[in-house]
Amino acid sequence: MSSGEVVASFVVPVHPHTVLAPGQNPGWQRLRDALDEAAQTIQDLEADLIIVYSTTWPSIIGHQIQADPNPEWVMVDHDFHDLGSIPYSFNIDAEFAHAWDEANRQRGLQSRCVNYKGFPIDVGSVVALTLLNPDNAIPAVIVSSNMYANRSETTVLAKSCLDVIKAQGRRAVAITAMSLSNRMFTDFISPDEDKIHSLKDDEWNRKILEFLEQGRLEDVGQLSRTIQQQIRVQKVVAFKPMWWLSAMNGNRNDLTGRVMAYEAIHGAGGAVVHLDPTSSGVGDKEYDEDDVEYYHGERDVLDIVEEEVVESQPTVDAPDETSNGPDLWEPTEAKGSVNTTAAPKPVGAYPHARRVGDMLFLSGVGPRQPGTNAIPGGPIHDENGDPLPYDIKAQTHAVVDNVKRIVEEAGASMDQVVDVTTFLVDMKRDFQGYNEVWAETLGKVGPTRTTLAIDALPTPIAVEMKVIVHMPE
Repeated sequence: MSSGEVVASFVVPVHPHTVLAPGQNPGWQRLRDALDEAAQTIQDLEADLIIVYSTTWPSIIGHQIQADPNPEWVMVDHDFHDLGSIPYSFNIDAEFAHAWDEANRQRGLQSRCVNYKGFPIDVGSVVALTLLNPDNAIPAVIVSSNMYANRSETTVLAKSCLDVIKAQGRRAVAITAMSLSNRMFTDFISPDEDKIHSLKDDEWNRKILEFLEQGRLEDVGQLSRTIQQQIRVQKVVAFKPMWWLSAMNGNRNDLTGRVMAYEAIHGAGGAVVHLDPTSSGVGDKEYDEDDVEYYHGERDVLDIVEEEVVESQPTVDAPDETSNGPDLWEPTEAKGSVNTTAAPKPVGAYPHARRVGDMLFLSGVGPRQPGTNAIPGGPIHDENGDPLPYDIKAQTHAVVDNVKRIVEEAGASMDQVVDVTTFLVDMKRDFQGYNEVWAETLGKVGPTRTTLAIDALPTPIAVEMKVIVHMPE
């Protein structure tokens, strides 16, 4: 008997299009072809266990593990029922499921097995097992993604699984069923209209895939907090599989990665990625998270968000907003309003933007960073109102970045900006630096511009922009 190991890992998409309608869109077909190739790879590796961690099986109380030896049913997707149904009959390794449950308990996790006839298998697991194990020749096990689990809990979940793999001497394949960017179109679209929802989503998707192609799985896990915030995924469950997959591979950065396909599925980013445990030969990087062996109940779910800053510019925390300006209000949901967690919260009861017909009107946008309220370049005064040195170029760059996030959230692009009104609290000091950044950024787009000198802004910032965008149908 072998000593037990993970012989391959795969990232696969969760939506039913690859099973039910690959021929309706060339991208969907490319994903299907990649999944068929992945199935052959798994067979060639002589794997004897497939482990699926699925983001479409959320749980609240601990982690749930499918332990019905032969779950049978018909899966109909809640959103895409028009595509048809997927009958399934899976070969579940109930012995492994119960052993994993016990190993979880030994490491301090809440866990239990599910063995209930008629209990529905989630869409991600159905798609993964239908295409990766089409004849059910390899036994499988499915685990849920806990909505509130942090990195420590997710890491221990993987280590418990590895305990059983080694104890049973299994040749296991680890599968994460997930989307990359998880933002889907909220209206029905025809297959030929499918694309990644926004440029920002596509940018982050490609960064993730670049790292995975280089075998830098742990770097993706480390970046997950920043990715989750920047990509505007509301469900933190979306990047937990990267934590799990990283721990299943020893938190390494020297795997051999291959992106087999990357395409849009109704706006979301779908990818098929193969991660071979064979070292790529590059130096592994330091694992700088706590290497947790046992879970003790602490949960700080994505409470630390990496802040995006302008390269080579200082970033200084803003003074407490409750004592310097109005409290931060949650964005409103008025008709036509546009709000995004990728931009700083408004300082009043108003949305980030509002669309009327083919025009988009942005509220005043400053340089504060989403999630932290830090001000690139530093605030203009301290909590006592005493002046502080600050960098107007860094602030202006940050304003333009925030404008871009809001514009893209609305489904527009920066080249559609037609008019900008800029407010400067110190025209004499700051106009030159602000004007230089304008030339590098919005100046290339060519909107009309008005720049006004004002006494102050509600927060300790030096610059704010009011933007109008034309969004023709």
